[in-house]
Amino acid sequence: MKGKQYREELEPLTEELVGMARWARTTGARVVVLFEGRDTAGKGGAIRAVRERLNPRQCRTVALSKPTEDEQTQWYFQRYVAHLPCAGEIVLFDRSWYNRPGVERVMGYATEPQVEAFMKQAPSFERLLIDDGILLYKYWLTTDQDKQEERLRERLDDPLKRWKLSPIDLAAREKYDDYTRAREAMLRATHTDHAPWTLVDFNDQKRGRLTLIRDLLDRLPDMNIEPPKIDFPELETKPLKESYDVLEPIKNYEI
Repeated sequence: MKGKQYREELEPLTEELVGMARWARTTGARVVVLFEGRDTAGKGGAIRAVRERLNPRQCRTVALSKPTEDEQTQWYFQRYVAHLPCAGEIVLFDRSWYNRPGVERVMGYATEPQVEAFMKQAPSFERLLIDDGILLYKYWLTTDQDKQEERLRERLDDPLKRWKLSPIDLAAREKYDDYTRAREAMLRATHTDHAPWTLVDFNDQKRGRLTLIRDLLDRLPDMNIEPPKIDFPELETKPLKESYDVLEPIKNYEI
C-alpha cells in the first residue's frame, strides 16, 4: 500500500480512536491491547498508529525490559499487574506476558515446567481481568520468513534502525520453525472464548495497521459519546505597557 492511500485510510480511523479515548474517559472503561508477533512484525508501528493522536496521559505503552533478579523470583504475572489501566485508561502492551511461551521458551530462558505452568495459568489470569471489567484484546501480527529476513537486513543497513537489531533478533533467523511451533502451542492453550486471539497479516505493514485498528474499533462497545461543547469567545487583546522579553529566542535553523 502506498503512503498517500495509507494516510487517507488512516485518518477516519484515527478520528474514531479519538472518540474511543473520549468514551473510555467518560465511562471509566479500562482497555488493554496486547501486540505480539515475531521480531520485525511491526508491533511498534502498529502501536504508534493507535496512540499517535491520543492523550499520552491516558493512552500509554508498556514495553518491559528483562526482569530483574527480584522479579525473576515473583509470580510470573506479578510485574505485569502493576501496569494494568486505571479507570479511563488505555494500555498497549508491546509484548506482554506472552514472552514466556514465545521468546523465553524458544531461547531457553524459561524451563518447560515454567512454560507448562504458564499455559495453565494464563487463561485463568485473563479471566480474572475480564471478570473485573477490563476489556482485553490480543493481537498476533503474522509475517512470512522472507519478510522477516528482508526487514532484518533493512535494520542492518539503516543506521537509524540498527539499534533495533539485537542478538535475539539474529538468533531468531535460525529459529523460525521453533517460533512457529511455540506460537501454535501457545494459541492452542490460550485462545479462549473469554480472551480470544486475533491474527493479522502484517506482510504489508500499512494494510496490517489499518486492519488491526478497524478490528479493534469494531470489537469495542458502543462508543458514541459526543464531544463537550467549548465556549471560545473572542479574546480582547491590549498592548503591554512594558516588555517581558527577558531573553531573546535563538535563531531558526537555516536550510
